[in-house]
Amino acid sequence: MKFLYNSQSHFNLANLFTFVNITAGLMATYFITQNNFFVAIILAWVGGAFDIFDGKIARKYKLSNEFGIQLDSFADFLSFVLVPVFLIFQAVYATSLHGMWLIVASIVSIVYVISGLRRLISFNINADAGEVANYFTGVPTPLGAILLWLVYLANTYELLSAFGVIVLMVLIGWSLNSKLKVPHP
Repeated sequence: MKFLYNSQSHFNLANLFTFVNITAGLMATYFITQNNFFVAIILAWVGGAFDIFDGKIARKYKLSNEFGIQLDSFADFLSFVLVPVFLIFQAVYATSLHGMWLIVASIVSIVYVISGLRRLISFNINADAGEVANYFTGVPTPLGAILLWLVYLANTYELLSAFGVIVLMVLIGWSLNSKLKVPHP
């Protein structure tokens, strides 16, 4: 079991937590396709919890390495970019919008996904294994996902129209690659 605490192991403890995040994201995607949004959201939050712990474990046991950085970004892309965008598309846009507005929502969703991917790639290019900055430049994808969940909830409770969801998705997508300074917890 020494591989769990070996920084060179692809299956070290931190990476195993990341694999659980990926599994939760994949399962959430499946439940979105079944229009079971409640279970999908629970799984997305489970993935988020494992994302928090994988980083803490990697730092505590000095398990950070290039593989783990790339794996974590893939998990973040799945759980914090694709899953919330797919949820909003299925639960909000596909049920409320038609014609030209559905096309606009599709384009906005694609642009958000590209923005999230761009942010994660830029982060990886500039990341050093094991180092944590005092702040992020731009909104991190997990925070972007939380903001999208709040937008989804506002729509679900009829506080925000589908058009408002589009506008906020554009703003949150922009913020991912902005110059905003967000403190690192």
